Amino acid sequence: MATTIKVNPDAPQKNARFFILDRKKTLLVPTPRLRTGLFNRITPPPGATNDILRKCATSQGVKNYSTPVGLDARVLVDLVVVGSVAVSEKGWRIGKGEGYADLEYAMMVSMGAVSQATPVVTIVHDCQVVDIPEALLEDHDLTVNYILTPTRVITTGCERPKPRGITWSKISYEMTGKIPILRSLRSREQQAGKDVTLQDEHRHLLETHSQQTAPPGAVRRPWDPAPQESGSMQGEEVPSDTVYIGNLPWDTRVSELKRALRELGAAPLRLTWQGPRHRAFLHYPDSASAQQAVSCLQGLCLGTNTLKVALARQQRANDLGGGRAGELHPDPDSTI
Repeated sequence: MATTIKVNPDAPQKNARFFILDRKKTLLVPTPRLRTGLFNRITPPPGATNDILRKCATSQGVKNYSTPVGLDARVLVDLVVVGSVAVSEKGWRIGKGEGYADLEYAMMVSMGAVSQATPVVTIVHDCQVVDIPEALLEDHDLTVNYILTPTRVITTGCERPKPRGITWSKISYEMTGKIPILRSLRSREQQAGKDVTLQDEHRHLLETHSQQTAPPGAVRRPWDPAPQESGSMQGEEVPSDTVYIGNLPWDTRVSELKRALRELGAAPLRLTWQGPRHRAFLHYPDSASAQQAVSCLQGLCLGTNTLKVALARQQRANDLGGGRAGELHPDPDSTI
């Protein structure tokens, strides 16, 4: 009997998500495009009616009633439900072409959340069940054990092995830049001695070396990082319109934080980035806006970390260097 079920966040699986919640099962939904983590656990309010449960099953409900699940949560998934554009009775499926279902499954394998014995189900219309040539499949493609249509339940008996983990040679540097949790998993597997060479790693290393060896008089391109500016708030009063963000994951990019702030309606006028110190400062028009942002951002997660959010003035004694205010290096791309 499945108790923890992962379902993709797309609209065609809305009813499946509702039925899982209605049966009081644990529902896990991947974060959209894996931007802020892998899973969200959907937690309806106590005494939720069917109408509320149906709202929880929508994309907006997933956003409003979810709790992030980190890499260390040791989740065991009993059943995986995926969408498909087409699927064959042999269990071979074709998705939308972006590879997220395949990648989500591979990441779950890396986390130890699923195994080859974990059943995978797809829910489609009868017209989507078609013949698919096996030549179209690759080792990283996810297959299914069961197909649910409005008129049939098909047991595929598929014996083709499912992905046994992340195929790093299929992952690009660009993808790791967009998916923070993917970088965290890569770091873990690298420490475990696994081959985590990326698809375009050699080209990336060559480009990095070329930039590092540029002559002193070379013109800095617009996308190159600007040199750090010195300056200190030591001895100065920290403005009341500034918000402190701490506990940033080591591999977080400023663009990821900016995106999360925009999605929560808390974009500042300016952002001061101190990624190497795992923190940032958000500058708002006034103290009231800053206080509202602090309330809005409580519980914000990036990757597997829950961020620490407070007015910068309150954090000065502890987080700004144990009583000494560290240097603030303005973000070269600070305006959101």
